Amino acid sequence: MFKIIYFTRNNKCPILDFFEKIPKKDVAKILRDIDLLEEFGLSLGMPYIKKMSGTKDIWELRIKQSTNNYRVFYFTMKPQQIILLNAFQKKTSRTPSKELNKAIEYMNEYLERSENHES
Repeated sequence: MFKIIYFTRNNKCPILDFFEKIPKKDVAKILRDIDLLEEFGLSLGMPYIKKMSGTKDIWELRIKQSTNNYRVFYFTMKPQQIILLNAFQKKTSRTPSKELNKAIEYMNEYLERSENHES
C-alpha cells in the first residue's frame, strides 16, 4: 500500500477545489482510480498512469468517465508516498502546459517544505 498525500497551499487543496467544479459521479470515479493508485503505485501501468515526458518525476493518473477525460498529476517519494498535486479535465489531445507547469511548481514547493521540515 502506498500513502496518498494531497498537496495543500495556504490550507487549500487544488484537487479538492477541482472536485467542487465537476459532477459528483466523476469525482467518485477519480477517487476510485486514486484508490487503485494507492494500492498498486507505479506498477498500475497503462492505461491508468503515464510518466510525463519532459519531466523528471511527474506522472499522470488518467481517468475516463463517460465522455470526460481527467488527469491528476502526482509524484512519488520514499517510503511509498504518492503526492497528488493538481487535477484538470483534459479537453484536447495535448496536455495544457499551464497545468503541467502548475504541477511542477507544486512539487518543487512540496519538496522545499519537506527539506526545511527535516533540517
